[in-house]
Amino acid sequence: MSPPPSSSTVSAVDLRFTLKLPEWAAAELNLLPPVLPTLTERMAAVIRFSRLNFQSQTGGPFAAGVFERDTGRLVVIGVNRVMASGCSSAHAEIMALSLAQKRLGSYDLGGTGLPAHQLVVNWRPCAMCYGAVLWSGVRSLVIAGEGPELEQITGFDEGPVHPQWRDELARRGVEVHQDVLREEALAAYREFAASRQFVYNARLGK
Repeated sequence: MSPPPSSSTVSAVDLRFTLKLPEWAAAELNLLPPVLPTLTERMAAVIRFSRLNFQSQTGGPFAAGVFERDTGRLVVIGVNRVMASGCSSAHAEIMALSLAQKRLGSYDLGGTGLPAHQLVVNWRPCAMCYGAVLWSGVRSLVIAGEGPELEQITGFDEGPVHPQWRDELARRGVEVHQDVLREEALAAYREFAASRQFVYNARLGK
């Protein structure tokens, strides 16, 4: 194994990284209405982005949106960018939360002076993204579903989510809405599986 580079050989480029949405995302975001009043409308937009992501071969079949909880004002929808970015943490939830925090100028999406924000995801967040939800400041989480179906259909490894995950969110003032367009989300996963695209688990899941 090669030794790590010495401090004298590390450039400024080596000390930063950038995550960005695919080119099609900006156009699609501009086509959406600025306000999506219902949970069904918000989830439908998220599932559409999840489909567009793998159909365009720009990432896995995952998307997440940040909205104002009470008004439905759209902040941003993010998609999975792991392989395109060479970054294992570039999951849809991380992309959406990070872009929302940048747009709103706050690491805390529930901070003083901000309306309550909601994260909408096309399945229960994985082990990593669950932690991101806790620290993001959102006041509401909307998911298409939970359970083994996602892993069974696609082969993706979602990791060990704590069995009391709901209780931990509730303790932090985050409400959960579940089974919003569940069958539509599962249909998108089946479409991804049928496309036989690469499943990028670390060490191929071993």
